Amino acid sequence: MQKFIASLQLLVSVIALAAAAATAHNLYSLASRPETISVVNALVGQGVLIIAFLVIARLMFTKGLQRWRAG
Repeated sequence: MQKFIASLQLLVSVIALAAAAATAHNLYSLASRPETISVVNALVGQGVLIIAFLVIARLMFTKGLQRWRAG
């Protein structure tokens, strides 16, 4: 059971990393638009999302790796 939970945590880590990459690509595409307040709000919001996705990915990776080695 420990290996199953560890593999799920590692899978969530990969999914969060992919979501961060997709959000970064969207941020890059959004940066070429004319600067309005809504575009600036979207840039700030996506920057926060990228940071959150990366934190979740790292947390899930470290916890999954610890559980994989322990189980």
